[in-house]
Amino acid sequence: MDLAAIHAAARKLEQGELVAFPTETVYGLGADAENPAAVARIYAAKGRPSNHPVIVHLAPHADISYWAQAIPPEAGKLIAAFWPGPLTLIVKRAAHIPAAVSGGQDSIGLRCPSHPVAQALLQEFRHGKGGVAAPSANKFGHVSPTTAQHVRDEFGGDANNPVACILDGGQSEVGIESTILDLSRMATHGPVLLRPGHIGVARIAQVIGIEPRQPDAAAPRASGTLAAHYAPRTPVALVDAIHLPETVQRLHAAGRRLALLRRTVPPLANAIAQRELPATPQGYAHDLYAALRGMDSVGADIILIESPPIEGDWQGVNDRLRRAAHDSRNVLLDLLDAT
Repeated sequence: MDLAAIHAAARKLEQGELVAFPTETVYGLGADAENPAAVARIYAAKGRPSNHPVIVHLAPHADISYWAQAIPPEAGKLIAAFWPGPLTLIVKRAAHIPAAVSGGQDSIGLRCPSHPVAQALLQEFRHGKGGVAAPSANKFGHVSPTTAQHVRDEFGGDANNPVACILDGGQSEVGIESTILDLSRMATHGPVLLRPGHIGVARIAQVIGIEPRQPDAAAPRASGTLAAHYAPRTPVALVDAIHLPETVQRLHAAGRRLALLRRTVPPLANAIAQRELPATPQGYAHDLYAALRGMDSVGADIILIESPPIEGDWQGVNDRLRRAAHDSRNVLLDLLDAT
């Protein structure tokens, strides 16, 4: 760990600049959460809608009550069980915390990351008493970065690079964004799962004694929950394993260039690039974003992805894939119709 670089990055944050840093989920694009002008720079750099909230990252043993109006008992239990780790809790925002981090809502998302570089940065920033607002370090809606090089690829070519520095902490261990759980309406709605992730509903229920509900129309807006998100520039289509060989053959016969992400299907001819992803949900999540970025660079007309299982711990992976494919859901049909 480069302590001098961490010290310099903390000073950049205190000066209102943007710093990219690793977490166990993905790399974040951080700013001082209590500086609305700095938070606005995140939104400008990403091209992010101003009403789409960001998550505030806190150092271990931070004073949660500084950020929240009240802390439900369930929050205390989950913090004890899963922090530091990939779980974001939505609670009512304290009145003195700027609304910029919440997209104007009265709630706030809080998380304590477990990555040692992230923890060192948070301990150094304002002596561990500050909060770093940090969505993923990529342009809005694109595939999240899981390495420092991904961040450089995303922002490094800009004439006016908005990122003051990038801390390199290797590849992110988890590989997809944190689970987001709404606890801001416990009296009326109970716990609500806003975004699935590495920590699943069964593990949450074991800790608080109740299984989280699915989002309702009045649920708070939260990071990464729009219908289209996490998408490469190349169109994406999910195809069941049984139909994958025929789909590849038909696209090839029509002169289409396709890239392929497999899990159980053997290697298939006629793809210009392909990769086998791990069989476990944890391994799959770890490799997914790097694989999507790799396939996005080969010049394919479409990226075909073998649909993963829907049961067990695959909820987070399926959530990301469904959103990545949302805006291109008709592309495969159009390409096949051309055959």
